[in-house]
Amino acid sequence: MAAAFVAPAALVIILIVLIPLGRALWMSVFDIRLTRPGVEPFVGLGFGMGLALLMDQPLRWRWLLRTLVILPWALPTIVNALMWRWIDNAEYGALNALLTQTGVLHDYQPWLSDSDLAMWMVIIADVWKLTPLVAILLLAGLQSIDREVVEVARVDGAGPWQVFRHILLPLVTPVILILLVLRTMEAFKVFDLIWIMTHGGPANSTQTIAIYAYQTAYQGFDFGRGAALGYLIALVIMVLAAIYLRLLGRTGQTT
Repeated sequence: MAAAFVAPAALVIILIVLIPLGRALWMSVFDIRLTRPGVEPFVGLGFGMGLALLMDQPLRWRWLLRTLVILPWALPTIVNALMWRWIDNAEYGALNALLTQTGVLHDYQPWLSDSDLAMWMVIIADVWKLTPLVAILLLAGLQSIDREVVEVARVDGAGPWQVFRHILLPLVTPVILILLVLRTMEAFKVFDLIWIMTHGGPANSTQTIAIYAYQTAYQGFDFGRGAALGYLIALVIMVLAAIYLRLLGRTGQTT
């Protein structure tokens, strides 16, 4: 009987909040571009792993690269959000200026007021903010690997891809699972970045469950439901963290 009363509210939350959030999480691990419809290669951690591999190379200016990479993460989230809101501004934003001056676009785009584009801009800002953290932790994992193992593989004829696929990637899998826990927690509770950039709009296209919980409690004055949504966020994070940690335990046993 109680389930019948809860079901409508649960359905609304799933349709309005969880599905858009899941869609955003899904898009964030694929290289999806409006100029290339139908082609959606999986990139996974992509940028973070690429930066980690680059910073792990014996480059002459490696220290400068590491300093520049960590800057986006070191800046406060509010500063990042305000910066990206200025970059994406439809009238005087740097992104429109760059794309029109280089001939990529002919007209300025309303990046943050277009329901089809706003979520992309939020994802880009979030990736830019937290990719350094992913890269630094992956770099730590890469540097903990015994270099003799890599050298032996190269002597045996393994190319860069074989070394990465069969040696580096399996050995840093525990770090990747930990990062999945951290990024999942961030994805569910991200608030300030989206609130400053879009306030969850336009037409709720960038509304996450954290934004919805805030609007329910402090704009709709329904503090009971807002508190329930907060506990729902915590519960989902705990379940996903338990799954990741279980996978991490299995990975540790196999290695």
